[in-house]
Amino acid sequence: MLTHQERLLLHHLSQFPTDHKKECVEHVLNARTRYVTVVLEDIYQSQNASAVIRTCECMGLQDIYIVENTTTYDINRRVLKGSEKWVTLHKHKDKGVDNTENAFKELKSKGYTILGADPSETGISIDEIKVDENPIALVFGNELRGISESTMNMCDKIIKIPMYGFTESLNISVSVAITLQSILTRLRKSSVDFLLSESEKEILRLNWYRKIVHRSDIVEREFMRTIA
Repeated sequence: MLTHQERLLLHHLSQFPTDHKKECVEHVLNARTRYVTVVLEDIYQSQNASAVIRTCECMGLQDIYIVENTTTYDINRRVLKGSEKWVTLHKHKDKGVDNTENAFKELKSKGYTILGADPSETGISIDEIKVDENPIALVFGNELRGISESTMNMCDKIIKIPMYGFTESLNISVSVAITLQSILTRLRKSSVDFLLSESEKEILRLNWYRKIVHRSDIVEREFMRTIA
């Protein structure tokens, strides 16, 4: 929830973007969700991690969890195309700890059911995921090994994308897109209240205006002096 001063700042910054830009912000905010999130565990190719972030932003996700145990997260700006500015990245990269376990503890504290993506026959189809029980965290692993065995053991369920060809796996960004499409399509047809609250939208609106307004740091500093 914004403070009184932050609301005044939001009103001030709202005078700078064009009406078209503000309408675009509201359109995106009204479709945004934290009910579904994606966890990326040890993705080592920057173009893959960046493609997933871009996919998640395009499909309306706000939160993405980055787990670094053996691989450092990196970005590819040509692939991202600025999408990282509009999402919230939760990075777990402490040394000497199991960052996956710590990320899962955070997600569990927020009520998420954790679903690990793996092509094994033991998983349930993405089309069978129950979307109306709890918020959903989708875990995707390393390009070569997939999610680790210890991670699989920590997940509530293992999920898979039905495939009918000879090739055993899909590119990670494609896997994320197919899975999100299945879940979000059903959520939009359900009675689940999966969109952001008004207070969440207000906080993001301020953060996004700060990114949209040219030299917003200077504009903000000068404005805050006038109300101090």
